[in-house]
Amino acid sequence: MSFPKNFTWGATTSAYQIEGALEEGGKGPSIWDAFVRKPGNIWEGHTGRLACDHYHRYKEDVALMRVIGLKAYRFSVSWPRVMPAGIGPVNTTGLDFYDNLVDELLEHGIEPWVTLFHWDYPYDLFLRGGWLNPESPKWFARYVKAVVQRLSDRVRHWITLNEPQCFIGLGYLSGEHAPGFKLDLVEGLLAGHNALVAHGRAVETIREHARQSPLVGWSPAGSVFYPATESPEDVAAAREATFGVFPGSVWNNRWWGDPVVHGRYPQEGIEAYGPAVPHFSQADLKIIHQPLDFYGCNIFSSEPVKADVEGRPVAAGFSPGYADTHYLWKQTPEALYWGPRFLAEHYKLPIVITENGMSSCDTVSVDGRVHDPNRIDFMNRYLLALQRALSEGIDVRGYFVWSLMDNFEWAEGYKHRFGLIHTDFETQKRTLKDSAYWYHDIIASNGESLEPVSLAEPPLHVVVKTTMHYVRSHVSEPFRIKDLAAHLRCHPDFLSRQFKKSTGTDLGEYIRNARVDHARELLKKPNMLIDVAAEKSGFSDRIHFSKVFRRLTGETPGEFQRRFRVSFDGNRQPEALLRTKHPRSAR
Repeated sequence: MSFPKNFTWGATTSAYQIEGALEEGGKGPSIWDAFVRKPGNIWEGHTGRLACDHYHRYKEDVALMRVIGLKAYRFSVSWPRVMPAGIGPVNTTGLDFYDNLVDELLEHGIEPWVTLFHWDYPYDLFLRGGWLNPESPKWFARYVKAVVQRLSDRVRHWITLNEPQCFIGLGYLSGEHAPGFKLDLVEGLLAGHNALVAHGRAVETIREHARQSPLVGWSPAGSVFYPATESPEDVAAAREATFGVFPGSVWNNRWWGDPVVHGRYPQEGIEAYGPAVPHFSQADLKIIHQPLDFYGCNIFSSEPVKADVEGRPVAAGFSPGYADTHYLWKQTPEALYWGPRFLAEHYKLPIVITENGMSSCDTVSVDGRVHDPNRIDFMNRYLLALQRALSEGIDVRGYFVWSLMDNFEWAEGYKHRFGLIHTDFETQKRTLKDSAYWYHDIIASNGESLEPVSLAEPPLHVVVKTTMHYVRSHVSEPFRIKDLAAHLRCHPDFLSRQFKKSTGTDLGEYIRNARVDHARELLKKPNMLIDVAAEKSGFSDRIHFSKVFRRLTGETPGEFQRRFRVSFDGNRQPEALLRTKHPRSAR
């Protein structure tokens, strides 16, 4: 099956991880600018000072998005780039950057999805307590208002917070991320509560000030467990684990999702956290509980569970040598079936997969390309699982790859490469990986090309598959091999060699056959002129068309056409009349 007609295929980034230009255009400092300065915080001392230099190269990056065929691009706005001190005067130069980015996306037919907070909290507000300050929701709302007033005439899709489990759990409790705090759970949950109030204030602000009807969601981390078997007992155990709240840990779904969607903290969480639960009012919950249009979730990996003798969930564990990513996250495509299913059942909202992907050891090969078959296999498996959820009626509206390009991976620096685009962080050269071409084909076919590949024959090189799809889709256009190579961002000689090696057919001959096959179908239509058929099949003139047609079919276009202009009565098709000329086909 294909995916729904209006399914959104996209990719995701975040501001601090790709933009660079940390001291340009009036931008103020964020907590990450401070965090990376301390030795030992980031792998090999890396920083986001340059990152992918997207601030200066956004037009090049948007052009690459179009080559991939993205329907949507999810990016975050840097709060301190828009408001250098977190509150106060708006930095119009900072907003200009996002204004221009949105225009560039729309010019290339790519829908912008704006995330308002992806961890780069303004440093000046951090000095005033950050998320621990009860005024932080109001600060956030003022910033959101400035962004919405500037961009909402062209932006419809808004995401408030990205993964509060991470920026609270890693930033305020474990100290692995900015601001690097190792606080007690009581302070961590207080910061989290204020962040949830900020989410609610942001939704109110978007709906009040948007210049067109907005579609609003948020993007928490998806803490998914899947059943070791599909027995009713194991499924129930996996559901219970997915919605469990565990003492001492903020890694769960319900403590964050229930107040946002249901307007209350879960009783299970209040019991698990006990005296660490922050004081909150019904007015707070009313602000947090705003109507949402979709429930975003970032899902990368999950764990299998099974039911014990009393029906409670227990870890099923992984077998030795189970597939890992470079990040040492288990590859569990089941997560993209059970996660959307459980979340949709519990929250009764459309689901959007706002992040999914894998880190791999990607390098530019001697042929100048980046071959990442592991990522292609990873995405294929996960998308097949998502397709299963859709086939069973789960309302999933979109899928966003993490990430568009290799970038600064927070405390891991530049160790991990999640991108569809390889970034050389020294030269800033971008190279589309094989997975980018593969994803192009998935998007173009709306998921139909996810059908399992037969093992009877070796699979075609991804560039060859993309070439075939391009030829079929553009057969009526007069493109040449060099035009096709430019579209695929490779050398024409490489493309021709790879095509011949994989198929045994000359690429030029393949294109001519495709054009003639298309022309044959056109010439079967009544009153079709040969000149029109030639033009609609990508030929520059009738004489060249006739020569190629005769060489490949053994007859001229006129002779072929006359065979389909034999008069016939209403009960007999032209093909049936033609068969009467051949004794072996007669009954």
